Amino acid sequence: MDYSFGLFLVTLPLNLLNSFGLARLFKKAGKPVWHAFVPGLNSITTLDILGHNRYQVFLDLVPFVNIYQYVKNTVELLRVFGEERSFRKTIAITFGWIYLPYFASKSTTKYLGTISSLPIQDKSGKKSVAREWWDAIVFAVVAATLIRWLIMEAYTIPTPSMENSLLVGDFLFVSKFHYGTRTPRTPLQIPLTHQKIWFTDIPSYVKWIQLPSYRLPGISSVKNGDVVVFNVPRIEENNYGNYDRSSWEDYPVDLKTNYIKRCIAVGGDVLEIKNKQVFVNGKAVEPAPGQRFEYRVVAKDKINQRNIENLGLDGDDYRELGFADPNNPNYFYYQMYLTNEKLAAVKALPYVVSAEVETQGAEAERFPFSKYTASWTGSNFGPLTMPKEGMKIQINDSTLSIYGSTIRDYEDLKDVKLDSGKLTIAGKEVTEYTFKQNYYWMMGDNRDNSLDSRYWGFVPEDHIVGKGFFIWLSIDKYGTFFDKIRWNRFFKLIR
Repeated sequence: MDYSFGLFLVTLPLNLLNSFGLARLFKKAGKPVWHAFVPGLNSITTLDILGHNRYQVFLDLVPFVNIYQYVKNTVELLRVFGEERSFRKTIAITFGWIYLPYFASKSTTKYLGTISSLPIQDKSGKKSVAREWWDAIVFAVVAATLIRWLIMEAYTIPTPSMENSLLVGDFLFVSKFHYGTRTPRTPLQIPLTHQKIWFTDIPSYVKWIQLPSYRLPGISSVKNGDVVVFNVPRIEENNYGNYDRSSWEDYPVDLKTNYIKRCIAVGGDVLEIKNKQVFVNGKAVEPAPGQRFEYRVVAKDKINQRNIENLGLDGDDYRELGFADPNNPNYFYYQMYLTNEKLAAVKALPYVVSAEVETQGAEAERFPFSKYTASWTGSNFGPLTMPKEGMKIQINDSTLSIYGSTIRDYEDLKDVKLDSGKLTIAGKEVTEYTFKQNYYWMMGDNRDNSLDSRYWGFVPEDHIVGKGFFIWLSIDKYGTFFDKIRWNRFFKLIR
């Protein structure tokens, strides 16, 4: 099924509900009912009812501005039909497909005239233009905060770890309703921010109040193969690039740095990697679409940039190593991240001597950092069992070396000590432990260019943010003026 058609099927019921609500309002305002069911025309008719210039419909095509327009027009639409209560306006903005049909069906809902003709006054008389804009901005912030928390949140892809499924420069919406949104742990925070206030290094939150977090009901659970956004667990990754450990920030769970990877294994699964092939519960995992690996490519000379581009490679896909072999001084070496198809295309070039799996270089330290797993690498790993809610383990030196840090750091326990193969909780030694939540294993599709669970371990269930849903914009930073926007990626569902 085509991605865009799939997205259409997902949103069709919501759009229809919203259109039925608009249809009743249009009828009460003396406008043709059928306008409500025609995209674009329904926006123009809404502007007519509000008394605004029709050319404002073009603002619906401008990213971010269209969000403001939606909020402003929704608030004003309710006002011209007699609704002034702030709470009802917020509900309409957030759940318009439910509220509009209800509001339009009420006998008390009557068209009062355009927005400029409404006899609404405050203590100083009729509201000024500045006051109208301020009200609209406040509603927009409230609505955007609720939508961001409950339904969807916008993200961008900054690194190539998920190529070719997700590309650097993809802008995507992440669904909160699939797995169920989390109640906030850190309520004292500036709306629509994450860790810092925009364009500054000033924290956007305070830790004075930390609440217990719960997950609201969702429509599914995290499954093998899902593309998932999560808060990366370890403090090291949350301070990536800062080499002054004394200045590291230990963020609350809901404010940890967001990562996006593919879920490879869920709680209770047994993971193993053999020669780069991933196995879960003994069964080979089907490669993700466009999955990449790292190769060392040797050419008879430096490859012309145009030929590199003809292969469909950009600056995130390769690195020049130069003339690295004194025995063959004319040979030019590359490090390339290639799909199977592009590997075959590279090998077919007459000036390419070889293209082999990269095996040189020292392996970075890998989770679980145990003497029992010292031989594990990114290409040969495991077997390793994912912790699952209710799973019980016996405590000994071997199990603590693998699961000890997870128990200490993510199980919401107090006074946990790991020492000489012993686990002490609140001053009492325990000989077995039962996990309190599920854990997941996340990996990038660009397997040899991904900072993932192989480096930092399990992702706790309470760190799960949402499911990658669809791409709404994609910008190629290496593209020219005429092909800067990747039009073929608009509104693609993520899989």
